[in-house]
Amino acid sequence: MQCSWKSMVLLALASIAIQYTAIRTFSTKPFSLLCSVGLAPTGHAVNCSLKDLTRLGQETPEGSDRGCDEVSSHTPSSYSFSLPSYNASKRTHILILATTRSGSSFVGQLFNQHPEVFYLFEPLYHVQLALLPRLAQSRNLAERRVMLGAARDLLRSLYHCHLSSLESYIRPRPVNHSTDKLFRRGASRSLCSLPVCQAPLSSEEQNLVLADEGECVRRCGPLNVSLATDACRAKRHAAIKTVRIPQISDLRALIEDPRLNLKVVQLVRDPRGILASRIETFRDTYRLWRLWRATGHRPHNLDLGQINTVCEDFLRSVSVGLARPAWLRGRYKLLRYEDLARFPLQKTRELYSFLGLVLDHSVEDWIINNTRGSSDLSSRQKFTTVRDSAANAENWRVKLSFDMVVYTQTVCQPVLELLGYKTVFHPRELRNLSHSLVEDRTFLPFF
Repeated sequence: MQCSWKSMVLLALASIAIQYTAIRTFSTKPFSLLCSVGLAPTGHAVNCSLKDLTRLGQETPEGSDRGCDEVSSHTPSSYSFSLPSYNASKRTHILILATTRSGSSFVGQLFNQHPEVFYLFEPLYHVQLALLPRLAQSRNLAERRVMLGAARDLLRSLYHCHLSSLESYIRPRPVNHSTDKLFRRGASRSLCSLPVCQAPLSSEEQNLVLADEGECVRRCGPLNVSLATDACRAKRHAAIKTVRIPQISDLRALIEDPRLNLKVVQLVRDPRGILASRIETFRDTYRLWRLWRATGHRPHNLDLGQINTVCEDFLRSVSVGLARPAWLRGRYKLLRYEDLARFPLQKTRELYSFLGLVLDHSVEDWIINNTRGSSDLSSRQKFTTVRDSAANAENWRVKLSFDMVVYTQTVCQPVLELLGYKTVFHPRELRNLSHSLVEDRTFLPFF
């Protein structure tokens, strides 16, 4: 009987303990669970209160990642509830995914000219310079991927207007959030206008600053990163251009992040056109290609991978995009540079429609003023966006020798076919500019 009495006491105590644990779990677990599935920055432990979560749910996109201490964004697939989403006035984040000399600077300006878009030109340049200072067009997979984690984290921070995250990569490091070393700062209107540029300027001087990158740096002085952060938060949307992410699959973690509302515009160009442009622009790096063109003999030590890598990345990335995986639904648009060059207003309207943005008249005015320039001007100024865009689309056909074209279209044949670029089989066919080598293709986004 005594043993039975002790057993009853132990059972009662165990029952109380179980009930207490259940109550604690019920009252705290759902909220910690919510925090663990991506309501704030990635890769950190979290302590969230109900008050924090309520404030996060009501916070505007411009408010960034405040509320919980720090939160992991890795969402276990077993969770069945849905995450909070943006309302109808949600902030749209745009990434222009491209490769060097594919027309990405021109596409970037289509957003830079919009008064409600905060635009950054190649911020990942600083990540590459800090982590891989010797990397140019490396074909080493491990070497090319080493910066991707840092690049993704920085992109996430920049879209949330945490521009101070960029300071860790700028060399020399900014002092008191001030630097004159931001790469191509003058390419961003937001960084050359009030409140970031506080120099007293007349209307004429302001136009000069916005038109000339060097003038922006001279007139505006060092960049105040804190003021740039304020300018970012004041805009309704943000756009970033990069040539330092190889493929669309490298961005999956960002695209699936429910807090980013990220949409990707993948810009492609005929690899033969990319090669011709790089030969003219990067003369030291492509010196042997110019020697091949001049002599008609391919140097034995020519780095053929300089164009092979472009075609491999295009093929892998575009194949994923055109396969229409669920994670890219409503998030991906393929844009050929040649289509934009021939029909700039039409393609820009299609681009803005895909993004759900209103096309401002200032963008249309810029297109009209910057697509009717002289072809001679574009050949003299390497990085200008003022050019006769239609004539520039296929001018590579008079800049490459026929044997260089044959080699390029041989190794790039799969991507040429996928993107609708025609091959040539005779020098006369190559030089006959009245016959376009761009097939009429329509690449529609899927929703």
